[in-house]
Amino acid sequence: MTARDPKRVFAARPSDPDAWVRTPEPINSQIGAKADLFSARLTIDVTPALRGRIKVAAFERGITVAEMLRDLLSREFPNAGDAA
Repeated sequence: MTARDPKRVFAARPSDPDAWVRTPEPINSQIGAKADLFSARLTIDVTPALRGRIKVAAFERGITVAEMLRDLLSREFPNAGDAA
């Protein structure tokens, strides 16, 4: 049996979760300009039917699902300075 390498860890828990959440993700320069603006990823679980409705709505509007959801989330959760 081989010994584990102490430097290799699958997932270490952050000592300060708030600082960890606020730390920006490293940006891969090959991804392009959108990566500079949208570097955080959000994953949610939806039903297949809802996913289909979202994709159809985005297609009908001529935009991507990501663009549509970013706009929706921006309207629902404006910056403190943007709130009316």
